[in-house]
Amino acid sequence: MFDDMVAAQVRRLGDAWPELVRPLQFAVEDVPPSDPVPWQVEPNMTSQCFPAGHGIPARIVLYRMPLQTQAPTKIELQLAIRDELVSRMAELYGRRPEEIDPDFGL
Repeated sequence: MFDDMVAAQVRRLGDAWPELVRPLQFAVEDVPPSDPVPWQVEPNMTSQCFPAGHGIPARIVLYRMPLQTQAPTKIELQLAIRDELVSRMAELYGRRPEEIDPDFGL
C-alpha cells in the first residue's frame, strides 16, 4: 500500500511538472541508514534526497517505517508522502515547496 501511495504521488507530480519529475529517481526503503553522511547536521528520518552526479540521476528516498509511525491513518500517510516528495523536490531544484504544490502542508 505504501509503495502504491508513493507511485500515485509521483504520477500526480509528474502530470503537473513532467520536466521536474522525469529526470528524478524515486525509491522506498524501510528505515534510514544508521550512519548519516558527514554533511548532514540534522538527518531527516523520513526522507532524503541525493543530487545528481557522476552520471547518476538525482533521487529521492522515502523511509517507510518512520512515515507510517508518524501518520497513523491512511489519509495522514498520503499527505505525509506528498509533503515529503514535494519538499525534497523543492530542495533539489532550489524552489519553495509551495511553487511545486500549492497544497503543500495543508
